[in-house]
Amino acid sequence: MPALSRRQQRDRTRRHLLETTVECLVEYGYAGTTTQRVQERAGLSRGALLHHFRSKAELFAAAVGYLAELQLADIGSAGSRTDPDAARARLAAVRTAMSGPAFQAALELWMAARTDPALRKALLPSQREIGRAVRELLAGEFADRDPHQARVAYESLLMLLRGLALTSTLREDPALADDILDLWITRVLTPQPRESGLSAP
Repeated sequence: MPALSRRQQRDRTRRHLLETTVECLVEYGYAGTTTQRVQERAGLSRGALLHHFRSKAELFAAAVGYLAELQLADIGSAGSRTDPDAARARLAAVRTAMSGPAFQAALELWMAARTDPALRKALLPSQREIGRAVRELLAGEFADRDPHQARVAYESLLMLLRGLALTSTLREDPALADDILDLWITRVLTPQPRESGLSAP
C-alpha cells in the first residue's frame, strides 16, 4: 500500500478527531466533551489537536458539519429507490438520519446552541441543508399538493422523527415508534380520497 501524502494524513487525523468528538458527545454530553478528553481518547498530542482546531468552539463547529454529512448520507442512500416500497425506504432513511449516535451528538449541540450564539450560527446552515435534502427526497410524494401543505408535511415529519428519537431513551416499547410513523404515513403521506361534494339523498 502506498504511503499517505501529507494532505491525506491531515485529512485522516482531522476525521479521526471529529469521529472521536461525536463519540464523546454521545458518551459524556456537551459539558463533558472537553478538548483534553477528545485529544486523549483520540490518542493524539495536544499539538496535533490544536493544529486542526485551535479552540473548542472550532472543534464543535466542525463537528456540526461532520454530523450533517453523516445525516445527509443516510438520507441520500434511499434517493434512487423506485420499487413499490420506495416511499417507506425513503422514510426509513430519514428516520435513520434522525436517530442513533449522530442524532444524539447533534442533540447535545442543539441544546448548547440555545445559549451559545456562535454554535447556533454554525448549526443553522447544516440543519437547513438537511431540511432541503428531506424535501428533495420526498418531493415526488407531494408533487400534486399545495406548496404550503407540502412544507407542513415535511416539517411535521422532521419534528416527529426528532421527537421519537429524543424520547427513545425513556420509552420501554420501541415498537411504538413504528406504529406512530405508520400513523403519519396513513394520515399524511398516503393520498386521501377526495370528497365528491354530493350530499346523501
